[in-house]
Amino acid sequence: MTEVAPELVLAPPIRDLGDGFQVRRALPSARRRLVGPFIFLDQMGPVAFRQGQGLDVRPHPHIRLATVTYLFDGEILHRDSLGAVKTIQPGAVNWMTAGRGIVHSERTRPDRRRAGERLYGLQAWVALPAKAEESEPGFIHVPAHLLPVIEEPGVRARLIVGSLAGVSAPVAVFSPMFYADVSLAAGARFTLGDEHEQRAAYLVEGSVRVAASDHAPGQLLIFPPGGAAVLKAVTAARLMVLGGAAMDGPRHIWWNFVSSSKERIEQAKAEWRAQRFAPVPGESEFIPLPEDPPNLR
Repeated sequence: MTEVAPELVLAPPIRDLGDGFQVRRALPSARRRLVGPFIFLDQMGPVAFRQGQGLDVRPHPHIRLATVTYLFDGEILHRDSLGAVKTIQPGAVNWMTAGRGIVHSERTRPDRRRAGERLYGLQAWVALPAKAEESEPGFIHVPAHLLPVIEEPGVRARLIVGSLAGVSAPVAVFSPMFYADVSLAAGARFTLGDEHEQRAAYLVEGSVRVAASDHAPGQLLIFPPGGAAVLKAVTAARLMVLGGAAMDGPRHIWWNFVSSSKERIEQAKAEWRAQRFAPVPGESEFIPLPEDPPNLR
C-alpha cells in the first residue's frame, strides 16, 4: 500500500476563555470544515484550576449532532434535559445524541472544586446524516475498561467510537467513522489504512514523523483518500485519529447548532430564545442565545 503524506496540516491557535482555561479548536477551520462526520474538535486544557474554581458551562442547547467528550485528566459532571447525570472520567466514552434537540451543562463537582481540579481532554462533535438529524436525543456512557484496545509493539490504541482495523467500539453510531486514542513509544509506528474515506490525526503530545516531515503537538494532519498514513513517533507521543465516510451534503454550524438546513437552525434559535427547549433538572441557569457568536459554544 502506498504511503501518503498529509494533504493539509492545520495548527489552530490557543484561545484563553478566562481563569487560565485554554482551548485549541482544530475543527471547523476555514480550510477544512469536516473530516468524515467530525465537524468540531476542541482540545480543553491542560489546566489546573485554583481551589474554589472549576468548569462552569451553564445549560445550553444542541441540535442535529452528537457530542463525544473524552478526558485525559480530571472530571466533568454532565447533566442533561433527559435527566442523565454522569461524572465523565478519563478514558471513558460519553456520547450525547442531540438529534431534534437536547440541553446539557458541564461543571466541576463541588468536592473537586474545593480541592482544585485539573482538566485535560477533547470534545468532538459528530454531524448526523440527513436521515438521522431529527432522531431522538440520548446519552450513552461506556467506561474505559469496556472499550476495545488495539495493541502492537510500542502501540496502544483505545477505540472510542466506530470501527478501525477490524475492531468495533460498543457505541452505536449513525454513519461509518472512527475515533481512537493512540499512545506510541519512541520509534514506534502506527498505520492508518485505507478502510475509511477521510482520515486525520490530531497530535496531543510528543512529536511524530509522517513522510519525512516532523509534526508538533496541536497540529491536525489531514490525509488524502487511499494509501497508508504511517505515523512514526520521534519521541513518545499521544494522538487522536479520527474520520470516516464523507457527509451526505454540506452542514451549517451556528453557535451550538449543526444542520443541513439553515431554516432548522433559525427555528432552533427562536426556540432557545423563547426557552421552549426542555430544561435540565436541577439547573436554574442557562446561556442566553448570543447575538453574534464568536463561533460555537
